Amino acid sequence: MVKFLIGLSAGIFSGLVGIGGGVLLIPFMTGILKMQQHQAGGTSLVVIICTGIVGAVTYAWRGSVDLGASVLLASAAILTARAGVYYAHTLPAWKLKRYFGAFMLLVTVLLFMKPYLFQISSLAYGWIKIFALLSTGAIAGFLSGMLGIGGGVIMVPAMALLTGLTQQTAQGSSLLAFVPIGLTGALAHWRLGNINTAILPALIAGALIGSYLGASLANYLAESALRVIFSAVLLWTGVKYLRAPADKAGYEEEKHTIVLAKLDNERNN
Repeated sequence: MVKFLIGLSAGIFSGLVGIGGGVLLIPFMTGILKMQQHQAGGTSLVVIICTGIVGAVTYAWRGSVDLGASVLLASAAILTARAGVYYAHTLPAWKLKRYFGAFMLLVTVLLFMKPYLFQISSLAYGWIKIFALLSTGAIAGFLSGMLGIGGGVIMVPAMALLTGLTQQTAQGSSLLAFVPIGLTGALAHWRLGNINTAILPALIAGALIGSYLGASLANYLAESALRVIFSAVLLWTGVKYLRAPADKAGYEEEKHTIVLAKLDNERNN
């Protein structure tokens, strides 16, 4: 039940604010379920892929997806997602937590900037626009693989600034782009034993229901108030992660745990 509620909360957050649920999933999995940071990141990607598919289909049904932008973002991101995964695998959990904390502070800033980003006209045209989207995809892919997040918090503002897309279309295009990005990162995490398959059904079920509820509630609640609430939560969590103690002694034990999980995955297949 706890796992279902974690997925539900992350899904509602994703639907309400329009970014991936990884920024909630990972702290919940490490804090409540006591998962290793690496496993939480890998497991989070699988859940976000499922919610991304549902979200992308919903946005596409309403005509709010720019296929060209999605293809450019994804084509660059799938090349860097695996690099992000393997880089994360070389880091101790405490250092990865600090990187994740810094990312959460970035999310907080971007949430406050969100209303203003979509008032800015497109700043790039032609080949410059293509290069900008490819660069954005490359950065988002690396961060997605490294931290286990969707990358929408990078892709959506970039599309707002560089392409002049509406907020709805930018979000829909980001969700569509993330599906192949997430698959690439999740497969790499799977090979490293960083995915906890036992908890996936409950997390995914909760996240799918939560995404639908969040998207529905977003039509009735003031997004400005929601941004303040969620930004406060993210700010507190980000600072907490940034202050993660350097447990260098526990790094070898953590690596041993990850290796055992990888062997267990191989045995089950």
